[in-house]
Amino acid sequence: MGEYLSTKALHAVIPDNVPRPIALGVLAQAKSKYFFIAEFKDLKEDSEVPPTQALASVIANLHNNSVSPNGKFGFQVPTSQSLQLGNTWCKTWEEFFVRAFRNTVKLEQEVQGANEDLQLLADEMCAKVIPRLLRPMETAGRKLKPTLLHGDLWHGNIGIDLVTDQVVLYDCCAFYGHHEYDLGMFRASRYRTSRAHIRAYNQLVGFSDPSEDFDDRNALYALRVDLEVSCGWPANKRMRQLAMQEMKRLVEKYPAGFEGWQEEEKGS
Repeated sequence: MGEYLSTKALHAVIPDNVPRPIALGVLAQAKSKYFFIAEFKDLKEDSEVPPTQALASVIANLHNNSVSPNGKFGFQVPTSQSLQLGNTWCKTWEEFFVRAFRNTVKLEQEVQGANEDLQLLADEMCAKVIPRLLRPMETAGRKLKPTLLHGDLWHGNIGIDLVTDQVVLYDCCAFYGHHEYDLGMFRASRYRTSRAHIRAYNQLVGFSDPSEDFDDRNALYALRVDLEVSCGWPANKRMRQLAMQEMKRLVEKYPAGFEGWQEEEKGS
């Protein structure tokens, strides 16, 4: 249901770039099993990624032309890859992301084993770093538009239509959030997308104010992806360490949290 409703939401905004969802239901002879049927898209070879500008343009169209049905951040059902993390509606992006981050850390420890250092870092992230990086975007008259996100925008979910040459996005786990969130996976070297895609996107949409915080916001979104990968692939022990390294860097950089930013603003 999460993927069906995600695909339906994206298809309503960028119909040429998302397979049309057709049906969702329960198997007649196996009531505990379900099906989701979508339009078939014949894609070029898996190794081929769309041109940078073309991909950035499709993502920009999705973000610019989508509207949250209630003006809030979230989605009507759980999505988030195969992890089914909660997406219930929140009034602010900070509230949504803190909850999502805590839930991801909790699940990661259930999968990989409890880790006191990870939990301490996560607590500091939620108390200091996340408010420092996200709250300024919704402070002093600034507002964030809840934007429809693909939610899992790595190169394995991006293709090129063999017939039309158009960009195709699929396997989405949508929710309405901060538009920059979809750029988190463009940071990691393990994916075929890169910072060149971030630069191309910025030319079309731009970064939220304060724009000088963009790189660390991008790091924040990317480290949540690392934790989700750690949840989904238990044999991969590297993702936890990558996430913890980034958390440590951010905690050390922003020890004063949002209050420190307020004091800096007063001084300037």
